[in-house]
Amino acid sequence: MAMKLYGLPMSTCTTRVMACLHEKGVDFELVPVNLGTGEHKQPPFLSKNPFGQIPVLEDGDLTLFESRAITAYVAEKCKETGTDLMRHTNPKEAAMVKVWMEVESQTFNPAISPIVLEYVIGPSMGKKTEQAVVDGCMGKLGQVLDVYESRLSMCKYLAGDFYSMADLHHLPFMHYFMTTPCASMVKDRPHVMAWWQDISSRPAFKKMVGAMTFG
Repeated sequence: MAMKLYGLPMSTCTTRVMACLHEKGVDFELVPVNLGTGEHKQPPFLSKNPFGQIPVLEDGDLTLFESRAITAYVAEKCKETGTDLMRHTNPKEAAMVKVWMEVESQTFNPAISPIVLEYVIGPSMGKKTEQAVVDGCMGKLGQVLDVYESRLSMCKYLAGDFYSMADLHHLPFMHYFMTTPCASMVKDRPHVMAWWQDISSRPAFKKMVGAMTFG
């Protein structure tokens, strides 16, 4: 039985899971959740995720939420197929993957997500961009990208010379960020830009790009 993924293809967290499933060659069914009608806050969905957020993954009798927890599960269950995103056979490489996964979650995401919210997600719902929020995050993101530029001058990908979950987790927010007026922050850093062009051209991600639109 194929896994079921409850979510939306324009959702950054749903896309993070979809990219992982595609990299691992896993068959799954995407079950749309109507956020507009509040389906995610109704009892049937809350029984899957009590916090009322997408995505949710069902694999037989197992139900998971939180996108990064889901990708970790998929990578572990399907470690013999597709791309080895966690470098299971090399403890040192696996450790580096986990380091940069933490960087994405704890440092990169908090800096970039408000910018995407203000420039992309908010306007799709009729909200005006609050430039003060954007300005407050650009300095933080610039510092993160400076670290990335240095790191990527030494290796092709964040954890080493291999594509991993650490890179994959960046894809959704980077995709939307590159459509904003702040995209020059990436373009002006040659190693970060080369990395972005590389990871965003992977077939597993390109399968989804056409559906990643708001409004």
